Amino acid sequence: MMIKERMKLQKWLIILLMVICMNYLITTSFGAINVTYDHRALVIDGKRRVLVSGSIHYPRSTPEMWGDLIQKSKDGGLDIIETYVFWDLHEPVRGQYDFNGRKDLVKFVKLVGEAGLYVHLRIGPYVCAEWNYGGFPLWLHFIPGIKFRTDNEPFKEEMQRFTTYIVDLMKKNDLYASQGGPIILSQIENEYGNIDSAYGSAAKSYIKWAANMALSLDTGVPWVMCQQSDAPDPIINTCNGFYCDQFTPNSNQKPKLWTENWSGWFTSFGNPIPYRPVEDLAFAVARFYQRGGTMQNYYMYHGGTNFGHSSGGPFITTTYDYDAPIDEYGIIRQPKWGHLRDVHKAIKLCEAAMVATDPTYTSLGSNLEAAVYKTESGLCSAYLANMGTQSDATVNFNSNSYKLPAWSVSILPDCKNVVLNTAKINSMAMLPKFVPQSLKYNLESSGVLQSSWSWYGEPVGISKKDAFVKPGLLEQINTTSDQSDYLWYSSSIVIRGDEPFLQNGSQTVLHVASLGHGLHAFVNGKLAATRYSPHGDHHITVDIPATLNVGTNTVDFLSLTVGLQNYGAFFELTGAGVTGPVSLRSSSGGLTVDLSAQPWTYQVGLKGEDLDLSSGSSSVWDSSAFPKNQPLTWYKTSFDAPDGSDPVALDFTGMGKGEAWVNGQSIGRYWPALSAPNNGCTDYCNYRGAYSAQKCLKKCGKPPQQLYHVPRSWMKQTGNVLVVFEEIGGDPTQISFVTKQISSMCSHVSESHPPPVDTWNPKKTGMKVGPVLSLECPSPNQAISSIKFASFGTPQGTCGSYAHGRCKSDKTLSVVHKACVGSRSCSIGVSIDTFGDPCIGVAKSLAVEATCA
Repeated sequence: MMIKERMKLQKWLIILLMVICMNYLITTSFGAINVTYDHRALVIDGKRRVLVSGSIHYPRSTPEMWGDLIQKSKDGGLDIIETYVFWDLHEPVRGQYDFNGRKDLVKFVKLVGEAGLYVHLRIGPYVCAEWNYGGFPLWLHFIPGIKFRTDNEPFKEEMQRFTTYIVDLMKKNDLYASQGGPIILSQIENEYGNIDSAYGSAAKSYIKWAANMALSLDTGVPWVMCQQSDAPDPIINTCNGFYCDQFTPNSNQKPKLWTENWSGWFTSFGNPIPYRPVEDLAFAVARFYQRGGTMQNYYMYHGGTNFGHSSGGPFITTTYDYDAPIDEYGIIRQPKWGHLRDVHKAIKLCEAAMVATDPTYTSLGSNLEAAVYKTESGLCSAYLANMGTQSDATVNFNSNSYKLPAWSVSILPDCKNVVLNTAKINSMAMLPKFVPQSLKYNLESSGVLQSSWSWYGEPVGISKKDAFVKPGLLEQINTTSDQSDYLWYSSSIVIRGDEPFLQNGSQTVLHVASLGHGLHAFVNGKLAATRYSPHGDHHITVDIPATLNVGTNTVDFLSLTVGLQNYGAFFELTGAGVTGPVSLRSSSGGLTVDLSAQPWTYQVGLKGEDLDLSSGSSSVWDSSAFPKNQPLTWYKTSFDAPDGSDPVALDFTGMGKGEAWVNGQSIGRYWPALSAPNNGCTDYCNYRGAYSAQKCLKKCGKPPQQLYHVPRSWMKQTGNVLVVFEEIGGDPTQISFVTKQISSMCSHVSESHPPPVDTWNPKKTGMKVGPVLSLECPSPNQAISSIKFASFGTPQGTCGSYAHGRCKSDKTLSVVHKACVGSRSCSIGVSIDTFGDPCIGVAKSLAVEATCA
């Protein structure tokens, strides 16, 4: 054989061997994974694991956002992405399934797996989640004899059919760990233990059935039930709440898992916005792992947006930001994201000791506790906690002295050195801002929409051919099947002029009782009253002064819902609409005429919905001078997308209440006219002490939501169409587009902070690394462009409002400028070695605010 041919043959043999090796690697790396559990932890391929999880609900963002959200979750130290499965999205019509676009569950799970993360698939199929009707499709309500979430054969049949469909879909795509996929856990039912007492003995038999049904599907991975203390073996019962350190599983053979650690709370129209300080959230996380926990999940890690009519409640806002580590727009929320990332790293440094043994607890004083994980082989990790809410404490542990701030946990991977204290934040903060955008053709430089509007006036009363007449007042949800938020009720009354309630100059009063959620009452075509019920039991009772004419008078009610009930026992029985009584009476207390039982004409939905105005393509639009501040009005305009790649929102300043669409996609319900009460908010929220959803509030006296996310993937570069249905009256020319940007980033680190977790090296514990201040621009294409503030000494204030204290080093600005400007990131030692000592004997810190470009 010639040398040239021999070399050619060798080359092909090498290529063949490489292909064989690659195929082997692919096969082995995606081979079946054995997932079990014991009393300490989930066991993955024979190894106990300490795991961190975070919730991302695929339909609350877009497929174009998923990859970035997943990567940011991985960078934040997560091992698992958790998501519910939303039955109403996937089976909007019984037997007809939809997994396209934002509903592409398979694609989402695959993306998580490709990123090297696991998946916890919470099938439910009841999800709660502040989601419309708890995730159940409305057609379920109309199955004869059905009762939700109890030992009811019609319900169990449908629940099993859908659950089986989802499991089979996952199996078909090899997505369970037992098939080499990323799904390591599944959940059946959801928080049933919170309400099961209302169902009596049928609840116990239902839970046993649900467990057996799930197990029969043979997923090859464990199943869990959250908030279910009687979850049958081998189902793992888990904890949900702001704190789960005191939770104990119902068997000593099951691990301690936390499926919902609430990172914040949801927002309702008419209420302030809740938020949760990261120091408290970090404290709760560390306490859970300190007390024997081995997996916890943030609910939410990215909250996202309730597009369309997906929000439940009722009265849940379109934003589902949840004060999560990744905000609604997909931007990391600092310092929450960064501080939790550091907490995860610190906990993972303890993993080897934690999975090898059970913790032992020692009291170090009142509200002071040490938990030690120590093995016979010499591994030792410890958590030191100060559960007190008032005073810092100094404790002695392992012959060393440690200072523990109130409401904090210190983590010691080697039982000696503190790598992190939950109350001391090393992570930088970021100041976001919304910047008005100039959009070509239809916008001024301020970004406010100004011209080329067309409009359509929604008719008052019955205007559709499919209207129907029924005697008496119908409940709304049973009538509309939630195909629209709106239901018209129309009737008439003939006045002769001699009615008792018209005598002696009395004013006629129209009395209306409704189950909510909102009501517009019209008398003879004119708006007489508008009422909403965002608080309390959602009932509406209103007495409306009415001027009636001799002859025939019309009464029209536009009843509306703002998301359906999603939580509670028998929530499917919660009604809506004008169920009465409806009556006419004299203001002086004369004879009452009951209108409730007479014939009423009904129209489901609006004429504009029937005309498909949300798409913007109908021919009924009027291009003449359009009315402003007119109720029941549709508006349409066109616009170009804002330049750049920053997230986009619509600012609905000047509008009342309604819904908006961009290129036919609903961005959700808007309601800037409804403000939160003026009281209950504070400028500062003390993180020390037990958190509740009412503890830390902002935006009192203001609308809880003024800005509405418009995904960039929904827009073209030019020729976009915005359609708005305004329910109570507004000025669309005040609507503006904004983009979300980071105005500056800050960090404030003291000399007493532990060094960065990344510097920990158990083999070099003798090395003394001090605290470090770090900054990093949010985008890899950016660099630090300026230093707005820098002070080493006793700086005061918070990010965006720092001020020098009496003690300050004159060289701080020059040192920080040299270290940071021109680079994407920088790190600076926080010590007198770097800046000198401007005030001997005084505790010092370094505060820096910088901008990126």
